[in-house]
Amino acid sequence: MESVMNASFEEKSVWVQLTSLLLSLGGYFVVAGSMLVSGVDVLPVYVPVFVIAVIAIVVVNVAGHIVIALVDGAAERDERDRLIGWRSESNTSWILGVGVILAITGLIVSVPVVWIAHGLLLALFVAEVAKYTLQLVYYRRGL
Repeated sequence: MESVMNASFEEKSVWVQLTSLLLSLGGYFVVAGSMLVSGVDVLPVYVPVFVIAVIAIVVVNVAGHIVIALVDGAAERDERDRLIGWRSESNTSWILGVGVILAITGLIVSVPVVWIAHGLLLALFVAEVAKYTLQLVYYRRGL
């Protein structure tokens, strides 16, 4: 099995995006989860933590892509890259759909808004992690 160092620019890009998402939003969910368990039920209190997570995602993505471009040079996406992206998105988008339906159901049964917001964010997070993971599988095993 070829190493990540021998991977295409697009595959390395997926690794960077997955890593930034897991570290940044994963960290957010650790902090927000402890806040939720502690009884913090006012949504604006979570905004600074979320902003820091988003900034961290951007910084890690930009830095990672700069390093990849400097080491390997940027490359155009080819048909295989586009097909892998489309297929992984198609195979994981249902996760976000289920999260939205659960959030709407939660609103109907009067679940607090702070839990609904975090449930939606968690659904988006899980869907994106699954998408990136599936892209990596497709790069390694083929379509």
